[in-house]
Amino acid sequence: MDDIVDTLRARLGADKVLAGTDVGARYRVDFSHENACTPLAVLKPASTEDVAAILRECHRAKQRVVIQGGLTGLAGGATPQEGEIALSLERLTGIEEIDRAAQTMTVRAGTPLQTVQQAAADAGYLFPLDLGARGSCTIGGNIATNAGGNQVIRFGMKRNLVLGLEAVLADGTVLSSLNKMLKNNAGYDLKQLFIGTEGTLGVVTRAVLRLWPRLPSKVTALCALRGFDETVALLHSLQARLGGALSAFEAMWAPYFHYVLEHLDARSPFAARHALYVLVEVEGTDQDRDRAALEHVLADALEEHTVTDAALAQSERETKSFWAIRDGIGDVTPTLQPLLAFDVSLPIDAMAGFLAAVDAEFARFPDPVTNLVFGHIGDSNLHLAVTTHRPRDLDKLCDVVYEAVGKHGGSISAEHGIGTLRRDYLHHSRTSAELELMRRLKTALDPHGILNAGRVLP
Repeated sequence: MDDIVDTLRARLGADKVLAGTDVGARYRVDFSHENACTPLAVLKPASTEDVAAILRECHRAKQRVVIQGGLTGLAGGATPQEGEIALSLERLTGIEEIDRAAQTMTVRAGTPLQTVQQAAADAGYLFPLDLGARGSCTIGGNIATNAGGNQVIRFGMKRNLVLGLEAVLADGTVLSSLNKMLKNNAGYDLKQLFIGTEGTLGVVTRAVLRLWPRLPSKVTALCALRGFDETVALLHSLQARLGGALSAFEAMWAPYFHYVLEHLDARSPFAARHALYVLVEVEGTDQDRDRAALEHVLADALEEHTVTDAALAQSERETKSFWAIRDGIGDVTPTLQPLLAFDVSLPIDAMAGFLAAVDAEFARFPDPVTNLVFGHIGDSNLHLAVTTHRPRDLDKLCDVVYEAVGKHGGSISAEHGIGTLRRDYLHHSRTSAELELMRRLKTALDPHGILNAGRVLP
């Protein structure tokens, strides 16, 4: 170990290598806050060449490496395990180019998402990926987990936003495919090997991102509904009648909605309590026209009793107050400990049955189960914040949820990744043949198993 650190210190410079007592607490665990472990050393490359040199040496020595970006992950993927070196991309930052003709941005992997969003906005464009952790999560981490967020319903997952990338393989080989073209069928689309594979097949160092013209109009509404069927009907009506302008459709079941209001000391815009609430956002080019279009759809929905009540935001302050409810999970998390934050996908027509099955099993627990549900129904994603406030129940709660996901044809991870914390549940969503093919890919690209070992694959 000392030989590897000394070799890399000589290659990279002393300021890019931390070891011993110099390794800070921030490198010990990601945002899951589980199984913290101090890495043997922290390496902080400032270029693709640095990353290649690190991996060549670690491949030669069969030294395991954990890849770290903004450490905002919730699946334990960036948390070091015993005997690992941490490769932090915090210095691999910067926007290299905005190509106005191609409407692309080339960035380095350690660049925070918010920096990319702001640079796009300053240039008159929109980069549509948006997450609550935008200020600290990195583009490389977003790519590694195929991040989703609030606008997937319109722009797709991170996979849809990446045209090209550069990655370093486990043996130090640099694979540069910084494509800027929408159409490129010249052989295998190799970038897909590194999108959503959580750093197990290579380390992303640069990426070409798609940009969209910035949309000047935004209209936000909060709707109250009687049940899930009405919620799906509203979704389909908005999609059919707004010509692709629908950019967010965030559903909140009553327990979540009212729990957040109570703990944020906020007020509902509705006098009565309802079964479901949906935050709708429309973005376009003309504020008056877009507002009138949304008002017309909601008026018809009210008349047809699809929607029970609705409130259109009259100001930016009101828009933020609506979103504060949707994003309130971060504020109430301390009151729910120990908490299980599930991030699952279900076919839309299976969601109601899945939730009913989960609630029926929760009712069998000796202690009351708090189950706060919200999600992006339009892209099949549900979030469940679950707790009994007793650590002894955590494993059983996981079994209940993930078994129900499997039985209803869903995915145990919609956008947060597998990491280590969901690894042993992957069989609920993948067949043995699929898992075996994943292992073959891992062995082919990382024969010594040094990259993010023990993540994703059981």
